[in-house]
Amino acid sequence: MQSENEETAPQVVSEPAPPYDSQKQQWPGLEADMRTAPNHRASRYRASGKLEGKVALITGGDSGIGRAVALLYAREGADVAIVYLPEEQVDADRIRGEIEEQGRRCLLLPGDLTDPAFCRGVVDRTVAELGGVNVLVSNAAYLNSKLELEQLTAEDFDRTFKTNVYAYFHLVMAALPHFRPGDAVIATATEEALKGSTTMIDYAASKAALVTLNKSLASHLAKLGVRANVVAPGPTWTPLNEADQHMPPDGLAHIGSEGPLGRAAQPEEIAPTYVYLASDADSSYTIGEVIAVTGGITDTR
Repeated sequence: MQSENEETAPQVVSEPAPPYDSQKQQWPGLEADMRTAPNHRASRYRASGKLEGKVALITGGDSGIGRAVALLYAREGADVAIVYLPEEQVDADRIRGEIEEQGRRCLLLPGDLTDPAFCRGVVDRTVAELGGVNVLVSNAAYLNSKLELEQLTAEDFDRTFKTNVYAYFHLVMAALPHFRPGDAVIATATEEALKGSTTMIDYAASKAALVTLNKSLASHLAKLGVRANVVAPGPTWTPLNEADQHMPPDGLAHIGSEGPLGRAAQPEEIAPTYVYLASDADSSYTIGEVIAVTGGITDTR
């Protein structure tokens, strides 16, 4: 919760800075259990009906960036379907309440995105219960850092790619028959996808694959009038960090401190980029792009 003085100061200098009161959580982590709750409500944001009458399907929409995006989409007039793991039910229930407070419908879809049949099923249920899929946001991710290369297993590598890349493919292909001109596909990558990572090895590689896959699909989707783009956030304060089993506690408490702003992003700072990309009126000529929202971390070599 921001104080009155913080509300009058520019947001860039008002968001929480390290050290964060953090604790390690078991995968997948819950926003409800975070000591320092992420800011997701975007109280300074002014909605204007950009997504009136639209239906959005958001994976990982129960917490973190996905939760902030879901709330902004509802404030912009969209009904929202949320995909999450069954273990995240408490977070999913909270965002459903927030969406319904905006007068919009919210469909909860618990399950495992590494299952292709489940990916197809969430699209089918969204179409059947909410009337379509106009905005597909592939945001759910699996992250388990490795301090040493020897810690990387084939099983972990496989799970990372199935969650971060394969699910995106299955979701897009399932939604393809339902897309109409003006619709949008948005994938969540990371700054690490643009430069690699010594610790997030499989995560960075999977997100780099996601970027290239999106660029490859974008020209095909554009022929249908559908825009496909990627958001690449910098370090952002979400449950994904606390559930990263190999992140050192001190690193967790000081996440984002190496950047020019000296802090991590809050989900409410990332979410408006997803509104821009979802809105045909705002981004009709933005196709196959990667929008990096990194707080000034520009070294992506």
